[in-house]
Amino acid sequence: MSLPQIDPPEFHDILVIGAGPCSLAVAARLQERTPSALYTDVEHQRYHWIKKHSGRMNVRPTRAKGSIKYLSTPKPPVRHPQPGYNTVVYDASSDAWMANWKKLFQALEIKYLRSPLFFHPDPRDRDGLLAFAYEKGREKELEEIRAVVGKELSKHRKKKRMKDSKNQNSRREIDERDRKDYFRPSTALFNDFCESIVDRYGLRNAVHRAEIQSIEYSFVENECVPNNEKVFTVQTSAGVKYARAVVLAIGPGVVPRMPTALLAHEFEGACHSSQVVENEFPPSHIRRKIVQGAETNMVVVGGGLTSAQIADLAIRKGVSKPFDVALDWMGKYQNVQKSAFWSADSDKERLQIILLARDGGSITPPFAKIMNSHIESSRLTVLTNTTIVSKQFAPVTRSWSISITPSSAVVLPPIDFIIYCTGKTNDVNLIPFLEPVRRQYPIDTEGGFPCLTPDLAWSEDVPLFVTGQLAALRLGPGAGNLEGARESAERVVCGLEACLGHGDKECDKREEGMDWNNHFEVIA
Repeated sequence: MSLPQIDPPEFHDILVIGAGPCSLAVAARLQERTPSALYTDVEHQRYHWIKKHSGRMNVRPTRAKGSIKYLSTPKPPVRHPQPGYNTVVYDASSDAWMANWKKLFQALEIKYLRSPLFFHPDPRDRDGLLAFAYEKGREKELEEIRAVVGKELSKHRKKKRMKDSKNQNSRREIDERDRKDYFRPSTALFNDFCESIVDRYGLRNAVHRAEIQSIEYSFVENECVPNNEKVFTVQTSAGVKYARAVVLAIGPGVVPRMPTALLAHEFEGACHSSQVVENEFPPSHIRRKIVQGAETNMVVVGGGLTSAQIADLAIRKGVSKPFDVALDWMGKYQNVQKSAFWSADSDKERLQIILLARDGGSITPPFAKIMNSHIESSRLTVLTNTTIVSKQFAPVTRSWSISITPSSAVVLPPIDFIIYCTGKTNDVNLIPFLEPVRRQYPIDTEGGFPCLTPDLAWSEDVPLFVTGQLAALRLGPGAGNLEGARESAERVVCGLEACLGHGDKECDKREEGMDWNNHFEVIA
């Protein structure tokens, strides 16, 4: 086996770990001179005006055709020239953008994203994905997310619904005029759109394949490091790299969440859903039984969308019988929920809001319909509120004997395979290569989530920036979704420009009358 090529030490302004959607959002935002707003013009006007005149005069909004107008126009924000940074991206699985993302979608045969059209990594245009679909004549690859959009209710109907608890579940919180936003793109359309972002910003050769082994932040004496400054020393499988700032964009983490650790002889009979990308599915011994016409049974552990996708895939592959965030947070207008989140008194309180909003996972209506059809055809059994109390794997027969609780009418037959759709552990303390940073610069955590600065930095003195699910204490429950990718990129780039000496960290916030700690603190 050939050894990995070791490159000579290199120095970079920014080193990004990971090449998924969050990483692409940061890399693209670094190159974009005129990023689109994350919030509407109406919202920005209100932030500017109230902050500017707070305590000095009354705010008297007037309404015209559904929009809010004010008696004064805020000062236009100052555009700063975009600096050119020496940026490099390292990914453990590939030297291409979103390779692991694409492999997972391909392995699970996912045809459509669950996210709406305005969740994407493009910093230039909030409606960029919608425009791309029409520009390429691919609008047929947009599928409506049903049961989301409805006409605004009159005061009379709202009062009636408040009195009639039976109708609470049928409420519509999104205006009919925004129906075009609540379509979801096909996987192929979304991937092509991301490739267009890569080409637009000249990022095609930015990703290099290498595994990160450790990260330290200290003064370094090396000829490739200028000014003998404090920098990150990043040990990789391709050699030592130095960087002034590091961006961690690895999604929820690197450690699969398993209810119990598998013993050495049990790996043949079980795996985590994240390993489906690396291994063939179903495994070879199950495929042989399918070809022979023998009965095959599989247990899927978990109650979220991935478990539904795995169960459906297993049935379509021939397995005889598998056993098996709310709209107000993910909608276009999330202000009420986010205001409450950012106004929380502590990170402990924010963690509770995150756990409540996530609620252990969910299944989209289209997959719920698919699951129901499998249940009706007796090809799928769903056991809710059920726990595996014991399991025994027999290597000779390659099957499991499983006991569950509570006792029910279902007696599990010998199980050929168990697949755990239980997500990954959102615990920054379990990421091995961060151990030197944790030891040198300890920070508080809540539930495994790091208590970052408002710019998503490790601390004010350590320019290690965190995106994705691990930044949930600052971004909210949507941090791990595509929505969080754009917002985290905006914050991270603000912090990068400050620590690298380009731009004033506080200038844009002062001009816009906003603070990252709470965007909505000035809402009347």
